Amino acid sequence: LLRTTPSVAPVPHRTVLSVSGSDATHFLDGLLAITVQGKQSYGAFLHAQGRVIYDVFLYTLPSQSTPTYLIEHDASPSESQPLFDILKRYVLRSKVRIRDVSQEWDIWAAWGHDHGADERREWTWARSGAVEPVWSKTTTWPWGTEPGVIIDRRAPGMGRRMIVPRGEKPHETSTHDTLGSDAYLLHRILHGVPEGTIDIPPLHAFPIESDLDMMGGVDFRKGCYVGQELTVRTYHTGVVRKRILPAVLSNPTGRAPLAPNLTIKPSVITPTSSGSDPELASIRIPRLRGTSTLLSSVLTPSLGPNTAVGLVLLRLDHFRPSIELHTDRPGTVSEQSGEGWKVEPWRPTWWPEQ
Repeated sequence: LLRTTPSVAPVPHRTVLSVSGSDATHFLDGLLAITVQGKQSYGAFLHAQGRVIYDVFLYTLPSQSTPTYLIEHDASPSESQPLFDILKRYVLRSKVRIRDVSQEWDIWAAWGHDHGADERREWTWARSGAVEPVWSKTTTWPWGTEPGVIIDRRAPGMGRRMIVPRGEKPHETSTHDTLGSDAYLLHRILHGVPEGTIDIPPLHAFPIESDLDMMGGVDFRKGCYVGQELTVRTYHTGVVRKRILPAVLSNPTGRAPLAPNLTIKPSVITPTSSGSDPELASIRIPRLRGTSTLLSSVLTPSLGPNTAVGLVLLRLDHFRPSIELHTDRPGTVSEQSGEGWKVEPWRPTWWPEQ
């Protein structure tokens, strides 16, 4: 399913805010969970209790008399206030102007063999299980310096992300295959990259559980920002019990496609399911606790009928090759083998090994 030929596709459902003014850099640096240095990057706005509000891409524009940033994010309806209202609340006396410029810009993604090159990464581990990429071997700014074009470092092979004037197309469309938005969704699912309000629900998701640490979206060493205290405490003294992973989903009964936020529980393992081997039948396997959650998914008929790939917020103690996960409707679970949806998560190849 992984498409490696040069491809370009629009990224739908994105809202763009403009933050400009002499205090724009200082203003955003006090709110984002990354260090804002007047350059393009990827990061997140956090709630005071350390949960994610929005994951965002931060673009810069050339030839501006004052610092100007474009904030791209998913503004789909959620429990959170719109980001525009949140930023307005913090302006106070700062010399900052905030505007919604979504009607002026489109978002595109490009990937393929000439965009997927990425040096072998180094990592910094915390005792909690959190992990950060180290960009020490990158000679230039890791997210790129070309205005309006971000090197998508969330995972190797993700390519580039571009903001272009509304109605126009990036120049890559002349040399790349132009695909639909579902192709981009499949591309990031296969790379294990969560994005937007479905994968990172506002006011519910924690940054480390949502892989923002591995994707370079959190700076654990910068000064004060909203949500810093709990985030840094989790990094040093907490335990990471969940992660977002890609998974294959199959359903032999031919039911309707899956919707987000379905509850996933481990199937029950009984001695009879161990076969006729008396030694295996005598093994008592404890029932796993807790649940996991299905996030984004897309049907993939090439893998077989009623088959999809998706992202799952998975309890790490459920991640065992011998465990099958089944889900049917929200809050209900099928415990008979072959019923409901079978969920088979896998570990992305780019993930670090401690």
